Parts: sequence; structure tokens; C-alpha cells
Amino acid sequence: MTSDQIWQPLVEELARWQRADRKAEFWLRDDDAVDPTPALDRLLDLTREFAVALTLAVIPALTDEKLVVRLDEAPHVTVAIHGWAHRNHAPEGQKKQELGRHRPREAVLDELARGLSRVSGLHGARAVPMLVPPWNRIDPGLVSELGSIGFAALSAFGPSKPASVAVVNSNVDIMDWHGTRGCRDHGLLVQAIVAQFQHAFDGGEPVGLLTHHLVHDESAWLFLERLFTVAAQTEACAWLPIRALIGRSAGTANPGKM
Repeated sequence: MTSDQIWQPLVEELARWQRADRKAEFWLRDDDAVDPTPALDRLLDLTREFAVALTLAVIPALTDEKLVVRLDEAPHVTVAIHGWAHRNHAPEGQKKQELGRHRPREAVLDELARGLSRVSGLHGARAVPMLVPPWNRIDPGLVSELGSIGFAALSAFGPSKPASVAVVNSNVDIMDWHGTRGCRDHGLLVQAIVAQFQHAFDGGEPVGLLTHHLVHDESAWLFLERLFTVAAQTEACAWLPIRALIGRSAGTANPGKM
């Protein structure tokens, strides 16, 4: 199958949105940022070239002013809080978690509050009070406490569930974590994006693309460049900034949930 054939289903889906005079909405979250690196430079350059709003999930305990200086040259980037140290506290044999039930809740909340304070102090107005749990896992009992320590939103992976804060989840991960640990098959990724857009057409959530720049192989970079190119070729696409999505989701937040 040629590259054009692989991407044709997305082209056709976007044409459907165009005919309906509607916008097919994307947003982009990239996890595990700490320092300026060649991989981060590549991501920043690529997203800037295509005017793609980018949310970087930054690990508070591991980052410093070097990242601040680099992002000063990237006005299209917003910074979120990626846990505290991205450290696994689950016992061997269990799924990795930093924000699970393996430690006293007060200790976990204290780390998260420090993480929010540190990232906000470093990045100022660029920072958004949104928690991105490491490994996309968080004890549901913690979610109801997030507002009390200053968080306004939560972003994990999969369909969003009502919570006491705004929830803006990613839903298409480009990496094959359980196989090659490189980029997933491009055809399967296109199918996943089209399926999400078909759901969104009937009132579902936008496509929340999840990337990890530090581990991208060339196939991942090629996929992103081609996706950005296809999206740029139609007026039916919009890459939304995270603040717009948080504002939209805040209207459905339920303080009594989770």
C-alpha cells in the first residue's frame, strides 16, 4: 500500500467535515519533557512550521531554567505538570504508578502541589494548572483533591470521565509501547484518528494526539510531518490550544465526582 493510500481515509473524513462546514479538532500533548534536547528542538520546529499548538507535560523534579530559556523561543507551547519525578512506587509485578495508593495520600498531594508550584514558578504564564499523571495512571481518590491544591484540569488517556476538575484526555498514542516501542503502524494510526473523528462528528471528543519526543524513531517523525501536512491542506482542521479545551471541559466538571 502506498503512502497516499494509507492517508486517503483521513483525507476523505476531513472532506466530510469540510462539506458539513465543520471543524475537525485536534490537540497535541507530548510527555516527559525535562531539558532542551535535539529531539525537543525537532518537535518544536515541526509544530511551529505547521502552526500546531503543543502542550508539553514537564517533569517538575527534573527540570530547571534551561527549558524555560528554550521555550521562550516557542510561543506556541503550553506547559503542564507531569506528576512530580515520574518515579514508580508500585510493587514489582504491578503496573507502574507514581500517583497510586502505594503511599499516604497526603505525601502524594504534597508532591503534586510542589510540582505545580515549581512549574508555575519557572514558566509563569506559559504554565497551565493541568496534571498529566505519569503512565496516565492516577488513584481515583486523588482526583477529588486536585482542586484543593490548585489544579484546574487533568489529562490522562482514553475516554474522559466526569470529575471534580476539567478532564481533557488524549486518545490516540502514536507509540507501540507493547511491541516495537517505535511508532505504531501508520495505517493503524490513520484508522484510529478517523474512528475518533467519526465519533467526534456525532458529539464525541476531539482527537487528542499523544507523543513522546525523547523516544521517537524516524517513523514517528515521518508520521507527524505527514499528519500535519494533511491537516494543513484543508480548512476543516483546527489544532486547539489546551486552555480552550480546559475551558470547554470546565463547564462539565462535577465537584461531586471522583
